[in-house]
Amino acid sequence: MEIFVEKFGGASVNSADAIRNVEHILSLEKKKRVVIISAMGKTTNKLENIVNKWFNNQVFFTEQFEELKDFHLQLIEELFDNVDIGNTEKIDLQQSVKNIFEELKQKIKVLPNFDYNFLYDSIVSYGEILSTTIISSYLNAKKLNNRLLYAHTIIKTDNNYRDANINFSDTNREVNEQIMSLLKNFDLIITQGFLGGTKENLITTLGREGSDYSAAILAYCLNAKSMTVWKDVAGLLNADPKRVEQTIKIHTMPYTEAVELSYYGASIIHPKTIKPLENVKIPLYIKSFKSPTEQGTVICESESVNPIVPNFIFKDNQLLLSIMPKDLSFVTEISISTIFSLLAKHKVKVNMIQNSAISFSICFDDNRNILPALLNDLEKDFLVRYNEGLQLVTIRHYTVEAVNNIIKGRRILIEQKNRMTAQYLIDNGIEKLNK
Repeated sequence: MEIFVEKFGGASVNSADAIRNVEHILSLEKKKRVVIISAMGKTTNKLENIVNKWFNNQVFFTEQFEELKDFHLQLIEELFDNVDIGNTEKIDLQQSVKNIFEELKQKIKVLPNFDYNFLYDSIVSYGEILSTTIISSYLNAKKLNNRLLYAHTIIKTDNNYRDANINFSDTNREVNEQIMSLLKNFDLIITQGFLGGTKENLITTLGREGSDYSAAILAYCLNAKSMTVWKDVAGLLNADPKRVEQTIKIHTMPYTEAVELSYYGASIIHPKTIKPLENVKIPLYIKSFKSPTEQGTVICESESVNPIVPNFIFKDNQLLLSIMPKDLSFVTEISISTIFSLLAKHKVKVNMIQNSAISFSICFDDNRNILPALLNDLEKDFLVRYNEGLQLVTIRHYTVEAVNNIIKGRRILIEQKNRMTAQYLIDNGIEKLNK
């Protein structure tokens, strides 16, 4: 049985017309598919805001909650505004969505608010549950018969909330028991991206933008023929077209190069996506949902990138911590060990490191829900200064011209280079002394 895994991100399902386009793409070719779907549009961001408001102030963000509910209900109204779909399906689906929002509202008010990561996974996961509920129902109404499965019952993880680790043995078992058996009778299985579940069946998430990783996990377990990620761009570009005027499409890329780009933060690929695919040599296609018949980009076991051009990766909202012993003694291996143990405790992922005799500096994504506790722990043994609002620019396969175009006239706090990659931490903020 040849099985194809495909993933549709938030931009591809953010409106009624977009969902109709998904139905069009899935109708182009009859084959056995497992389709992974993200939350619609900016739903994840809005749910994050609701979680943050509740966690920090115990205030329920009623206005944004109602806006989110109205968005999904209105989308159903537009989606089913079609003569060949009965009104019963629309009414039933709207009631199901209202029930999901009521469940979400009750849950957030009873969950413990002292554990941000657990609270986050329990609430933000509803974005994917809503999108797949709506899309599965619509596809069935359009006679594209499918079964909806819940990812937390299939992709099994540990209890490391917000960045869960996969238990591949248990996941393989669930894939065989649930998905493989259903594919005997259905050509299409719908499930959520980004989500996993513990052995207690509590929902976890796989890291921000983790739907690509969800698809890769299922592709690996299913030994899929290929995996396709549907994007709003023609393939893998050498830069974000919103930041760089003239971009170049990459036609072919080796797994190793894709791993490098994802490590440095290329948003088009989740950092953990490539490894499961590379293990069993499953090609990854990145294609445009606007032009589904065009070739796109393939990441596979090729020898080199085609074409070889500078690749630009931008990470905004970066924070630089400069950590110094209070007595101005040297930064030793023991000091560094203490610092990294605290970073691990607070689940901080470091994007850049630089050290001198008396200072150890780290750059990472700014997260105001974690920063105060991290600073409180660090200042017990260290003096801490930090810069906020920074930008980290990475140029893979850099040239002098490419570097000059990016950094000209800007204040560089840290510069690092190796044979293939140049990184620049650029100042857009104000230095602060933690007290």
